[in-house]
Amino acid sequence: MSSASSPIRIALIGYGYAARTFHAPLIQSVAGLSMELVASSRPGQVQAELPGVPVESDPLRAVVAPGIDLVVIATPNDTHFPLAQAALRAGKHVVVDKPMTPDLSEARELSATAKAHGRILSVFHNRRWDSDFISVRQAMREGLIGEARHFESRIERFRPQVRDRWRERPGPATGLWWDLGPHLVDQALALFGWPDTVQANLAQQRSGATTDDWAHVVLGFGAIRAILHAGMLAAIPGPRFVVHGTRGSLVKAQPDRQEQQLIAGLRPGDPEWGIDPDPLQWRCDDGPLQTRAAVPGDQSRFYVELAQAIAGEGPNPVLPEEAIRVMAVMEAAMRAASEGRAVSPELPL
Repeated sequence: MSSASSPIRIALIGYGYAARTFHAPLIQSVAGLSMELVASSRPGQVQAELPGVPVESDPLRAVVAPGIDLVVIATPNDTHFPLAQAALRAGKHVVVDKPMTPDLSEARELSATAKAHGRILSVFHNRRWDSDFISVRQAMREGLIGEARHFESRIERFRPQVRDRWRERPGPATGLWWDLGPHLVDQALALFGWPDTVQANLAQQRSGATTDDWAHVVLGFGAIRAILHAGMLAAIPGPRFVVHGTRGSLVKAQPDRQEQQLIAGLRPGDPEWGIDPDPLQWRCDDGPLQTRAAVPGDQSRFYVELAQAIAGEGPNPVLPEEAIRVMAVMEAAMRAASEGRAVSPELPL
């Protein structure tokens, strides 16, 4: 296993959008991490973009490959459990892209396996390090608008054409709620804790859609209501965050730009990395509208903190228990939507 003086050797499983856009560039930006192997059915693309990195066609062979310390799984959701389970049993640390698994019982089993083998299991809830969320969380902690009572978090896009990809086909943990919902739920739980109630409505709105492409979920935390919304027909998206409190309101209109920066070739450490030009706006006690600069984001912090945790120098950046809570709320929302009623989610042990 890697020591403080040697790099943490990584096998990246899958080389689709999430792996190419997020995992590979973020991993390569962090000192002490070394990409040693990629599992992919497209070796030419991997070798063109990651010269010199070996490619393995069989993901199950890759997750147990000798000489690998950390396995990063960025494959379709229904493969997360068997790949992560095999890696943990082979003595590897594991990162699973969100959602942890398609099924809550599988998520619990993975956590138990990690504990039994003394390995770190983490889930890539990268949106905790977004500029928009960090800015809103800081303002709320400062009591800028008093105590929050109404919270809106939305991720809206304009993609009117259904694409032929696994996320938009029927299957375990597919559809928009399972794609964007984990981000929305994870941030809400980080701010407010465990919800008392979950209400949900899911729909297929685009011509040819075979999975949900619109989601509206309301979490109740005592007097607080957290509205989580996602859609694919928003040519003019609503604000990323809106919070109404006992003394005023705040708005963060535009989303974090790191995904677009990564696509454009920017990397952590570049001068513009994580900079968000859209300010936080708020009004308090009937005073004037005020603004202040957004706090920069940095999703590479996930891998920085993970490397520290593997070296025994810090905590796991996303604990399995936290990801399991997200899974429980995700499943509660599916049940609420199916039954057409509010449900009370059971807090996982």
